[in-house]
Amino acid sequence: MISSKITGTGSFIPTIKKENNAFLDSHFLNEDGSAFSSENSSIIEKFKDITGIVERRYAKPEFKTSDLAFFAAEKAIKNAHINPEEIDYIIVAHNFGDVQHGAIQGDTLPSIATRVKYRLGISNPNCVGYDLLFGCPGWIEGVIQAQAFIKAGIATKCLVIGAETLSRVVDKHDRDSMIYSDGAGACIVEKTTDDSTGIISHASQTFAKDEAYFLHFGKSFNTNEDKNIRYIKMYGRKIYEFAITNVPAAMQSVLDKSGIDIKDVKKIFIHQANEKMDEAIIKRFYRRYKMKAPEGVMPMSIHKLGNSSVATVPTLLDLVLNGKIENQEVQKGDVAILASVGAGMNINAIVYRF
Repeated sequence: MISSKITGTGSFIPTIKKENNAFLDSHFLNEDGSAFSSENSSIIEKFKDITGIVERRYAKPEFKTSDLAFFAAEKAIKNAHINPEEIDYIIVAHNFGDVQHGAIQGDTLPSIATRVKYRLGISNPNCVGYDLLFGCPGWIEGVIQAQAFIKAGIATKCLVIGAETLSRVVDKHDRDSMIYSDGAGACIVEKTTDDSTGIISHASQTFAKDEAYFLHFGKSFNTNEDKNIRYIKMYGRKIYEFAITNVPAAMQSVLDKSGIDIKDVKKIFIHQANEKMDEAIIKRFYRRYKMKAPEGVMPMSIHKLGNSSVATVPTLLDLVLNGKIENQEVQKGDVAILASVGAGMNINAIVYRF
């Protein structure tokens, strides 16, 4: 039976480190433009307790999303030991395109995938590149689409990338700006006839009846700022409640579809959005099977890297596979769940055997 597996991974973690104390002099405001009654030190401490974020990474001013995507792609290709000319699809998940440092527009002409193909020097015109907008679950969705192309017989090798520079689309007067970061992760997905490894099952959902605008673009909380410039905004409480209810259900659905016993799941690579939210999702997921989550089942990178949207899951996966997260490793034959939630509101998950 034809399926697909990940044969190489790569990530790019920007070098500019911004710790929480860098926000002590920020001028945070409420949505209506009024000032907080709390000191920034208290706001930051509460933020850390909820999200788990201690520091985050920002891209150098000269790098754009497509640059980060290219750096991660190069590593994934090298790790997979393939010729770039053999790649059938380049799928790049992002949300805002190339936002130059100091600019107020995203640039997607040409697409980020086209820019990556150009940087890789691929001359084969049958290597098709396109961008994928699916919120934070974009990279996982790209892997699912790569699987579909392979099962349909129109691809044997796909490059899937998640890259973002969220630091350039945040409102500095919004305390939520402390969540976001920059980064990129990539993988090579290849055809396999070995059903003992690779993607076992997957599922995707979009909730838009009431949830479509939980994440959206909005004006600065500072009423003196240009009202025509928009920034990423979110209804944090609504997203939290949505995620802890719907993500565990989606994970159970995809695991049950796989036929794998919950006790055989060794790792869960979940979108690094908020430590407390991720912990609640995992707790509720295992509760559905009348179990407690095993210790160490959920690797975390948000403490040091923040929320880089589509880049969080592939970056986390690459770090664990390369032994760069303490006390976390994956052995051949291990079963893992990859899951994400984000703007749309979209949810997806994959059951995967290494």
